[in-house]
Amino acid sequence: MPDSSPSQFAATPQPPYYIVAFSSVRTEGDLGYGAMADRMEELALAQEGCLGVESARGADGFGITNSFWRDEESIRAWKNVVAHLAAQKLGRERWYEQYQVRIARVERAYGFHAET
Repeated sequence: MPDSSPSQFAATPQPPYYIVAFSSVRTEGDLGYGAMADRMEELALAQEGCLGVESARGADGFGITNSFWRDEESIRAWKNVVAHLAAQKLGRERWYEQYQVRIARVERAYGFHAET
């Protein structure tokens, strides 16, 4: 699981922007998941309108990946990228017991970082 250092946070602009929150429960074994997850993050970050990605997964298989987007049009375009469609299909067939996607507009965002 990634650490929670500031470098793990997406560098998002001032709101408004959009978040796609993907919560999932993994199946047992890797079955190519790790390589595909890395590839999907790389492709998403190269997609017009993608502002960043944050992801974490617990030892119990539950994980959350938040991707941040400039607008809904960018989200729709990402959903229809051929490689992403293929990964979605494999996810349902191999990698996920369950998942939930939630899309929301971020109206306000703030944070804290302790000085070291």
